[in-house]
Amino acid sequence: MKGDVLDPAIKGTLNVLSSCKKCPSVRRLQYSGKSRTSEVVIDESWFSDAKICMKSDCITSSAVLQQKWYVVSKTLAEEAAWKFAKENGIDMVVLNPAMVIGPMLQPTLNASVAVLLKLINGTTYPNSTMMWVHVKDVATAHISAFEIPSANGRYCLVETVAHLSEIVKILQEIYPSLSLPDRCADDKPFAPTYQVSKEKAKSLRVEYTPLKACLMETVEGLKEKGFLSF
Repeated sequence: MKGDVLDPAIKGTLNVLSSCKKCPSVRRLQYSGKSRTSEVVIDESWFSDAKICMKSDCITSSAVLQQKWYVVSKTLAEEAAWKFAKENGIDMVVLNPAMVIGPMLQPTLNASVAVLLKLINGTTYPNSTMMWVHVKDVATAHISAFEIPSANGRYCLVETVAHLSEIVKILQEIYPSLSLPDRCADDKPFAPTYQVSKEKAKSLRVEYTPLKACLMETVEGLKEKGFLSF
């Protein structure tokens, strides 16, 4: 499982960069140990630490190893990409989106939307706080990062940080007929929310879609693709 996730992420990223190196006309590409509380503002200076990711015990589902190695793979892939770009004079821009939700083009579930579907179908909701962003906003940011000459470095793409209890509350307001979980999976204090800076992302001309609209479009997309029926 480790190799299945790490190799494609790291080698795949470096393969793309290698191709860019061979083509002079291509000029641009598109978990830390810090505490996250309501006073904390995450920005582009925050980097995940692969060692901490590998020790993470925050995921307790049967998909623990797969998700853990997924996070590690993304961290190591970005580290390798920055090193390669620096060594080969490539003008690289990195976009780090939150949980990407909204309507799906493909007929199969992706990881982010699957989280919402599992939440909707669950009997309890996990004690987790997550970052959220609309897929169209991520697409806009990619286009801008390519087209705007001043785009540089890393960008966080996050509209909202919300606990899953808040997600359930919003969904219940939009869809009263849905049978949503009404209790947390544990009796511990709720995982804290925190803030993510939107300052740098403003330069990419992104006007974030509000969370309520993100959730509604996601649910409507799930219904359209046959994953939900109510």
